[in-house]
Amino acid sequence: MSQTIKENLMRFIFLVTALVSVLAVLLICYFLFINGIPALAKIGLDNFIFGKEWDPTNNIYGIFPMIIASIYVTAGAIIVGVPIGLFTAVYMAKYCSNKIHRFLKPAVDLLAGIPSIIYGFFGLSALVPIIRNIFGGSGKGILTASIILGIMILPTIISVSENAIRAIPETLYEGALGLGSTKEQAIFKVIIPAASSGIFAGIVLGIGRAIGETMAVVLIAGNSVSMPTSPLSMVRTMTANIVLEMGYATGLHREALIATGVVLFVFILIINISLNLIRRKAL
Repeated sequence: MSQTIKENLMRFIFLVTALVSVLAVLLICYFLFINGIPALAKIGLDNFIFGKEWDPTNNIYGIFPMIIASIYVTAGAIIVGVPIGLFTAVYMAKYCSNKIHRFLKPAVDLLAGIPSIIYGFFGLSALVPIIRNIFGGSGKGILTASIILGIMILPTIISVSENAIRAIPETLYEGALGLGSTKEQAIFKVIIPAASSGIFAGIVLGIGRAIGETMAVVLIAGNSVSMPTSPLSMVRTMTANIVLEMGYATGLHREALIATGVVLFVFILIINISLNLIRRKAL
């Protein structure tokens, strides 16, 4: 087989795989919107988005408390996970020895492989009692969910950020040191800005996991459909609402849950677009 034929064959294979990925996204969008839009029309967009009561027995479907809860939990996960993940990536790329790295890297990868339900059990058995003893209440709520989700997004942020930092030519780092910078100045003023695109990608992936996480949140967030008033408030996120009620939902109730998925899809899309715009301005 000639080189030209091989190149054309591989080009065709790559094209097919790319089209399959695009087709999968389009099919998901089609399913969500074709099943969710009718519910929005029946309930009313304002009532659905800004309604503060969710009562399927009386055909009342308002998801505003769940939208706010999803935002709060995700923001808390970012506050917990992003600094720890970034500093860990810097340590692994620039500070730790090869001996420590050989131990630390598999440990980070292992975190990524732990099922989310295990994180939920850990939070329920270990973290909830600690929060309850320190702050009172049930121990379940935004704070607990944020800490667990912050831990869950660490592997994504650490791995992508470390690879981005290691991809920067060593000459930049050595040049900064040669001009009189300290090691910390060279890392945080030269290397990290140069690797910001990759680091930002890791953060976006981590945020995507935090928003879409379900099972761990179901166990430790409290599952109360009410407006959160403090970090200790028990809440129900949009993903938790879908998984808790989809098993028995029928008719308009089921359509409303699918419409919740539509809102979540648009919500994630808006966040990704906003973060990409911020990244472009920063660059």
